[in-house]
Amino acid sequence: MQKYAISVRILHWVTGLMVIGLFAVGLWMRNLSYYDSLYQVLPFWHKSVGFLLVLLVLLRLVVRFSTQRPAALSSHPPWERVLASATVWLLYGLLFVMFISGYLIATADDRPAPFFGWFDVPVLINAFANQEDVAGLWHEYAGWALIGLSGLHALAALKHHFLDKDVTLKRML
Repeated sequence: MQKYAISVRILHWVTGLMVIGLFAVGLWMRNLSYYDSLYQVLPFWHKSVGFLLVLLVLLRLVVRFSTQRPAALSSHPPWERVLASATVWLLYGLLFVMFISGYLIATADDRPAPFFGWFDVPVLINAFANQEDVAGLWHEYAGWALIGLSGLHALAALKHHFLDKDVTLKRML
């Protein structure tokens, strides 16, 4: 069995955990009142970790294109290979919708966004009226789509492991 490179596997699982964590924190933030002690804290961490995820996904793309991947299993029919590839690229697309919309939300008030308090991510564009609200809707819908598609991705891996009894999941562990 040929596994994915260790760098690919680590980036895959760290990205997945960060997406789940950011989604959970995002849901939690929606219910905070102005007087809640976490009202300022959670958005700060959500933005900072979100910016870190941008860097990790960019690194992940570099690693993806510079590392040899194992060949598709011969037991996978062509339609399944196409669907798996399309799912991966749709996940990347949704991540970039999240990054762009999150950036537009974070900088909508024309102030830079902090990155862990180490430096500020500058305002590069102030694109349109109601930017925070419009970008917020895109961020929310893309977040739900990302979580839903990630869940299907995980279910497909479990299906391969338990029903098909092939090594698809083991190659990423």
